Amino acid sequence: MRRALFTVALGVVLACVALPQERGATEKQQEQGDPLIGWKWANFLILGAGIGYLIAKNVPALFRKQTDEIQKALAEAAQAKLEADSQAAAIEKRFAGLSAEVESLRKTAHAEMEAESARLLREGDQHLQRIQEQTAQEIDLMTRGAKDELRRYSAALALDLAEQRVRSRITPAAEETLVDGFIQDLQAQTGLRTAN
Repeated sequence: MRRALFTVALGVVLACVALPQERGATEKQQEQGDPLIGWKWANFLILGAGIGYLIAKNVPALFRKQTDEIQKALAEAAQAKLEADSQAAAIEKRFAGLSAEVESLRKTAHAEMEAESARLLREGDQHLQRIQEQTAQEIDLMTRGAKDELRRYSAALALDLAEQRVRSRITPAAEETLVDGFIQDLQAQTGLRTAN
């Protein structure tokens, strides 16, 4: 592809250089007629055929390469989605188990509180209130700790998934486009600051 672009650019440059020389020659030839018109057309046809050949040779491979990259990115995205779905299912299962475990802890704690209440009623109401408050605080702390652990785990999984998605979507072409846009924005901002 680079060769084709180089060839086209070289042809344009040579045509620009030859154009002023041909103007003087053209005025003379118009008076006499152009005996080399056939050779000029042949040269033009050869150049056109060469450029057409280079384009036909390189463009399909370029399109095939881009198609393959897109298909690969789609496959990776599908795989990442499957992994994310399985991780989400595992989190849901763990959360459901956590809720059942918290409920079990509450029931156990409640049963223990009732047994302790019956014993402590004999010892006094003040002592009973302190135990109930302490047990409730322990349950709340355990619940908060379990919820915090689940939040941290979910956040870590979400960050990993987001990182995978970003990496799978950024191709070298997209990365180059982002860098070019960033550079243009910086140049525009620098131009505005110098104008001020």
